[in-house]
Amino acid sequence: MSTLVCVKRVVDSSSEVVLTEDGQAVDGRYAGFTMSAHEECAVELAVRIGAATVMTLGDADAVEQLRAALAVGCEAATHVVADAQAFGPADVAREVAAIVRDGGHDLVLLGNDAADTGDFQVGIRLSYELGWPVVNGATLVSVDDGVVTAEVDGPDGHETYRVPLPAVVTVLEGGVAPRYPSVPGRMKAKKVPIEERQPSAAPAGPARVRLLLPPPAPSTVQVLGKGPEAAAAVVDLFEQLGVLAR
Repeated sequence: MSTLVCVKRVVDSSSEVVLTEDGQAVDGRYAGFTMSAHEECAVELAVRIGAATVMTLGDADAVEQLRAALAVGCEAATHVVADAQAFGPADVAREVAAIVRDGGHDLVLLGNDAADTGDFQVGIRLSYELGWPVVNGATLVSVDDGVVTAEVDGPDGHETYRVPLPAVVTVLEGGVAPRYPSVPGRMKAKKVPIEERQPSAAPAGPARVRLLLPPPAPSTVQVLGKGPEAAAAVVDLFEQLGVLAR
């Protein structure tokens, strides 16, 4: 069987999040770019399952994320060269479906949602586009005898889904620890040819009004005192928190 895993070049969210002036995207000029944690886990699961191809839709710089996936075990890569900000979830799902049909893939793994826009849509739209079953929010995925088993931590507890191939699964971080590229892996990845292709159709666009940043979480500071005189107040605070008993 053949697995296609989808990744996206996103702004590194470990630093301060800044939006572009039009509010349509996260500005990564000062933060750097990476692959989201959900997609790192999807890549890890794809490699564990077997032969995996990684794909992305983005500009020339997105090759960096393809090389990162190749360095940890993906065997091939496809790059849809386009401006990712001009593509909405339906547009992206259509492009992934075109690659699936051309490549004969049996399983598609995606991150549960995009780390920059949080659309939560591509996996569902892709399943409708292909007419395949879909499982959302899986933390573990395995394949045996033509059946996909997906483990999901749902609101009512742990759930196990079994669906026949071909199928689509979106992945949440937390179920596996993604491996990180070794030096030999990076060197090998540099030699892998990357298939470039143009979008199959003009994008309709995201129809997004704008992104909004949530207000910063409120915080308060209480000064307990200075020097040895603060010791009694510190003890009282520990007792209030339940970490110290007299």
